[in-house]
Amino acid sequence: KDKEVVLAAVQRNAGTLKYADRTLRKDKEVVLAAVQQTAWTLKHADKTLRKDKEVVLAAVQRNSSALKYSDDTLRKDKEVVLAAVQRNASALKHADETLRKDKEVVLAAVQQDALSLQYADETLRRDKEVVLAAVQRDLLSLQHVHKTLREDKEVVLVAVRLYGPALVWAHENLRKDKEVVLAAVKQLGCALTFADETLRKDQEFLAVLDNTRTAV
Repeated sequence: KDKEVVLAAVQRNAGTLKYADRTLRKDKEVVLAAVQQTAWTLKHADKTLRKDKEVVLAAVQRNSSALKYSDDTLRKDKEVVLAAVQRNASALKHADETLRKDKEVVLAAVQQDALSLQYADETLRRDKEVVLAAVQRDLLSLQHVHKTLREDKEVVLVAVRLYGPALVWAHENLRKDKEVVLAAVKQLGCALTFADETLRKDQEFLAVLDNTRTAV
């Protein structure tokens, strides 16, 4: 129960907070010392401090995964969630659904790690600005895009020009689209594998591909 002893202990090994007396797991100075060293120790703090914005911000700025141990009220707090996703975008999965619908929060996340798009609300997985930001950062995010935008030629062209085989995630209508398939194959020849069968059997189109390859 001795505060000075516990402070010294958590400064050496934050995990010892788990064994501290409850009165000290309610002590802000002790808990701040712990989370500033090892963020996940937030889970051992008293619930009153898992609601404390200063404590939770200190934790997520150290390691954004600590967001999952914070009180629900702070997983709805935009400042806290932005701080978390700007450090590690995967923290978006621990945010309240209201913030997974927030365009500013989701854009911040996908700009840090495009694959975090998978944790965004469906409304933003079909938002063209958000999707283009994600795909331009990492084309693999195309797999998490709402199906309506996998039918969007502009979005798919951005992806296949970066990596041709991304054609595999395009809507079937675009895998029949000569411009899209040509762009994909120009980037990487094996992308033709993912084109619709009608194009893979289209001799005129295959001749165009051959001419393009020869020109390159």
